Amino acid sequence: MIRKLLPALLALLTALGMSAQGSGQSDSKKQFLVYGVAFYNLENLFDTINNNGKYDLEFSPSGQRQWNGEKYWSKINNLARCISEMKTKTTPGGPAIIGVSEIENKSVLDDLVKAEAIRRWHLQVVHHDSPDRRGVDVGLLYNPRMFRVLDVTNHTLVIKGNENFRTRDQMCVTGILGGDTLSVIVNHWPSRLGGQEQSSYLREAAADLSKHIADSLWAIRPGQGVIVMGDLNDDPMDRSCAVNLGAKRDEKDVEAHGFFNPWWKMLDKGIGTLAYKSQWNLFDQIIVSGTLLKRNSKGLYYWKSQVNNFDFLIDKQGNRQGYPLRTFSAGQWLNGYSDHFPTEIFLIKEK
Repeated sequence: MIRKLLPALLALLTALGMSAQGSGQSDSKKQFLVYGVAFYNLENLFDTINNNGKYDLEFSPSGQRQWNGEKYWSKINNLARCISEMKTKTTPGGPAIIGVSEIENKSVLDDLVKAEAIRRWHLQVVHHDSPDRRGVDVGLLYNPRMFRVLDVTNHTLVIKGNENFRTRDQMCVTGILGGDTLSVIVNHWPSRLGGQEQSSYLREAAADLSKHIADSLWAIRPGQGVIVMGDLNDDPMDRSCAVNLGAKRDEKDVEAHGFFNPWWKMLDKGIGTLAYKSQWNLFDQIIVSGTLLKRNSKGLYYWKSQVNNFDFLIDKQGNRQGYPLRTFSAGQWLNGYSDHFPTEIFLIKEK
């Protein structure tokens, strides 16, 4: 009778968000709470109102893209569908935290969290208007049943000698996840406009800012976890990530107040989040601090990561076959999702 009941018991624990994963025989008997932390570049999630002159004109009914209510609500529902699929057997309620980029304002996120596919999760919105010239910002969605926000700060990237430079602010959201203090720094680093090498100094400066924010957090709470996430417009091995932020490829090389980049090895395997001319990049990273590695943590710690390249997010036609199914291509409305795949990591804590 006990053997017959055991599979049902394990299934029930999984449904409650617990996991019986472990590295050894003793760990296999432990139960873990599992929390998803995701990032998604929403690719120009603009409303239909022109509030930013020439920068916003194309995303209006009279603009080149003829961005009307039908297209806007279709994109909202598409993105909500994608987010709704970010549930797993160990996280049936979806991610606890979702960082987002390329959003125009708070209202588009309010519309997104009310979409039918994810309405039941009652996601809350954190947003801040950035000085970016195009009017795009970063933001954060969170499930209040899992994550409680304590503090939000926003940090402007200043480039010495270039007073007219404007980009997205870095948003640092600190809260309680699984009983532990966690800070998430949401980013959308400067683009590669003008060439990767020519623009690298901008992203290196952005990485320096993220590291400074993390160091400031540790000066107050040395043991807390810090996550740097976002569309970094660089790959894990590029200077901004590997040198300025100091995000290492291997866990063994990471100090408590350093960073581990799980996406480095994933890109080595040919897995990316966006593609151009048959070349995959992995710009959409979620980088974890050494304080979130198992050997340094008595609470939450990093478990695993994945690119959420769901089949319905993949373009099946033309010269973009296999790429993310984006909203527009060559001016044609594809009724897609985004030109980036979302990424997700999982943090666990012994029950």
